[in-house]
Amino acid sequence: MSKKGYWMGMVDITDAEGYPQYIAANAAAFAKYDAKFLVRGGQGEVFEGPAASRLVVIEFDSYQKALDCYHSPEYQAALALRQKFAKVHFAVVEGV
Repeated sequence: MSKKGYWMGMVDITDAEGYPQYIAANAAAFAKYDAKFLVRGGQGEVFEGPAASRLVVIEFDSYQKALDCYHSPEYQAALALRQKFAKVHFAVVEGV
């Protein structure tokens, strides 16, 4: 059985009016790759390192699936929007 994969993001939204366009655009990729949001905004505090206004953790069935989603044409189209509306520290990691 393969280990799960996770997207971890610390997001600072720079254009709150435009950001919903990114959320709408990423839905196709997340549905295709069976993404499951574990953390999506909500209350949180950053105790070390740069602060972020929004924290996100997304689970995938495998690390490879997490990578495939990121590199998919569907997500790359959404990414182009995200880069217009937010600054992000982002990683894809394998679970234990």
